[in-house]
Amino acid sequence: MWRLVPPKLGRLSRSLKLAALGSLLVLMVLHSPSLLASWQRNELADRRFLQLNKCPACFGTSWCRRFLNGQVAFEAWGRLRLLDFLNVKNVYFGQYGEPREGGRRRVVLKRLGSQRELAQLDQSICKRATGRPRCDLLQAMPKTEFARLNGDVRLLTPDAVEGWSDLVHCPSQRLLDRLVRRYAETKDSGSFLLRNLKDSERMQLLLTLAFNPEPLVLQSFPSDEGWPFAKYLGACGRMVAVNYVGEELWSYFNAPWEKRVDLAWQLMEIAEQLTNNDFEFALYLLDVSFDNFAVGPRDGKVIIVDAENVLVADKRLIRQNKPENWDVWYESKFDDCDKEACLSFSKEILCSRATVDHNYYAVCQNLLSRHATWRGTSGGLLHDPPGEIAKDGRLEALLDECARPKKRFGRFQAAKELREYLAQLSNNGR
Repeated sequence: MWRLVPPKLGRLSRSLKLAALGSLLVLMVLHSPSLLASWQRNELADRRFLQLNKCPACFGTSWCRRFLNGQVAFEAWGRLRLLDFLNVKNVYFGQYGEPREGGRRRVVLKRLGSQRELAQLDQSICKRATGRPRCDLLQAMPKTEFARLNGDVRLLTPDAVEGWSDLVHCPSQRLLDRLVRRYAETKDSGSFLLRNLKDSERMQLLLTLAFNPEPLVLQSFPSDEGWPFAKYLGACGRMVAVNYVGEELWSYFNAPWEKRVDLAWQLMEIAEQLTNNDFEFALYLLDVSFDNFAVGPRDGKVIIVDAENVLVADKRLIRQNKPENWDVWYESKFDDCDKEACLSFSKEILCSRATVDHNYYAVCQNLLSRHATWRGTSGGLLHDPPGEIAKDGRLEALLDECARPKKRFGRFQAAKELREYLAQLSNNGR
């Protein structure tokens, strides 16, 4: 089935934000005593704010000591709860300090869903367990499908979780073993056997897999091993901490040409790495926008900072099972929709073909080419090239063929040539 994917919920219009800010000023005056209290209090050391009381209907506990000891704190305006209604995505910036290390570093804190989505999760758990919309989650979780692997179950198998989220839309046993072996919310990680996890940890793992598998993507394909994702740090209750990378890619939209060329080259390299790697896992990005990437301020490295919608296909399994047309190259269909950051794709095809150009298509269409639109702009990251490059026409031709190919399988060749050309322009080919 084909899916046309619009931008995620939470990208509010500027007019709505201005109206919200006006209302905020009124609220700040009316609630000045509580405003001062929230500014002075470190709510990240509060068990109820972290929703630790909802475990095992949570994302983990590996960082609870750090949170509860006050080692993690919100930055500036993040301390004001009155601003939460603007923060639809529930993403915060904080500071973390380890006493023996000295100094502090920036972290990103995520609830992995909006307040509405989290409330719906609670209601769903309660209804399945008790038939009522409200309940004690601690008592309810063992009565849901999240407890199906408790007890003596040896492995997390495809039939147990297939289709629960993009990450496991078509999971192989090899992928699931990797998820369990690298699960960071247990003291005994390193084994693919479920018997090494407590029942509470198994339920947390399955809930995370179903609700928002981003932490599992970051753990299973870690930055320490060269994968282009933000570094996972830990969780406490329903608050996850990841390493702060830098400003989002969007802030570089009007950067000097040389900088934009380097970023474009890195984006194409990411598309290549996620498509073809020695592990024979294809990681397909189903949500590609300027907000989902960030750039390191020191090394200038591009990193994926939103990995909720990543589909992983096991190429080794595809070659072994040989589904229909498995060895026929698949070229994604360009779709000129009237919304920003749209992508058209079939998950079933991504799961059943060994050679797919989806990641090149997503990066070229939504980030680099003239077809890319974001926040009212158009032209893509490589807009307004220098005169000699514009006159030569090669860059524009490659971008067009990569985004909207005219030749059969033209995107595959265009993506290869575009990577080489961008490397040449940015001196990365030396």
